[in-house]
Amino acid sequence: MSGDTTEQAVRIATPDGAELAGRLVLPPDGRSPAVAVVLHGATGVPRDYYARFATWLAGARDAAVLTYDYRDFGASAAGPVTRSDATMAVWGVVDQAAALDHLCDRFPEAEIWVIGHSLGGMCLPFHANAGRVARLIAVASGPAHWTKHPWSYMPSVIAFWFLLGPLATLLCGYLPGRLLGLGADLPKGVFWQWRRWCVSRRFYRVDWGRSMPHPVPERMTGAVTLVGIQDDQMMPPERVRRLADFYPAATIRHQVITPADAGAKAIGHLRVFAERNARAWPLLLDGVA
Repeated sequence: MSGDTTEQAVRIATPDGAELAGRLVLPPDGRSPAVAVVLHGATGVPRDYYARFATWLAGARDAAVLTYDYRDFGASAAGPVTRSDATMAVWGVVDQAAALDHLCDRFPEAEIWVIGHSLGGMCLPFHANAGRVARLIAVASGPAHWTKHPWSYMPSVIAFWFLLGPLATLLCGYLPGRLLGLGADLPKGVFWQWRRWCVSRRFYRVDWGRSMPHPVPERMTGAVTLVGIQDDQMMPPERVRRLADFYPAATIRHQVITPADAGAKAIGHLRVFAERNARAWPLLLDGVA
């Protein structure tokens, strides 16, 4: 594609008064977008991590691509993390819906896509505008459970959910992700709800009708591609396949990306959107006309 993409800073208002910091990448040469995409990030992964991918997608598909940070995190942080009352449900239900609504309002005539990384792929049935979505590409996303990881990964799982994670969060008043080598600090409410989901065999169903509304799975009738990463120990491809249960009205396609596909020795849970694995990016669009 010739020309350069352009970027705009956007502010996304949520119904409960929060404001999310977003970045919109537009197609090269002022072309009208053929498709508008919102990228919902993974837990603890800032929007800037997805910037190179968003720029590539805008150029490769003449797309408008919206990235943003959840409330009280990254560029959307409004104060000390210890003051945050954010939860996983708020990030997934309220903030993701606000970003999707913003995109639909901005591009009322465009075909709407959602690309969801981990948490980003799980909550579309809760969003009022899910019926506008023609395509969901959910990457490394699915109903996790602490017993459903490779045995080699279990020491890290046990430490995070039952030892270091709870203790550090109780002591600090937030999850000190930087201290624990996880990359980012998280609000305590995010950690505790994330933990509750991952130690329950019902996963986030445990909070439906409580801290979360009941989803409306029939809203999403478009195409859903469930992308597993072969060497992802945090969300093995088998768990990604289980996400199909939450999209019963959609047309489901399963896909697994290997490190060899990216020309890499390893990808894991987080690195498929890293620029060094850009060879894998077109594979995320496999089967997309």
